[in-house]
Amino acid sequence: MKIVWEQEHATVRDVYEALLKRRKVAYTTVMTMMKILEQKGFLKKSQDERAYVYFPAQAKRQVIGAMVRDFVNRVFNGSAEPLLVHLVEDHHLSAKDLEEIARLRRKS
Repeated sequence: MKIVWEQEHATVRDVYEALLKRRKVAYTTVMTMMKILEQKGFLKKSQDERAYVYFPAQAKRQVIGAMVRDFVNRVFNGSAEPLLVHLVEDHHLSAKDLEEIARLRRKS
């Protein structure tokens, strides 16, 4: 998704080549993942000559929110508390992060 957001539209080959710069990945894996993202409604595609061109179906913020909710539901049975405890205990959240979370809680 990051690559498609950055490029605004991309073919499977575009995403594959961008990913190859970071790590080894199979073309068919990229193709499968993009099809799954399309089926879930995160990507849309249109035919351009011989290849499909994919583009975001939703704003980045909406997609990230949906993915985080799905992750919390699957891994933590819908409760974000164990995720936050894990992040705090493993020092993935700074004091500034914790202050922002507290501010957001007070706001809502």
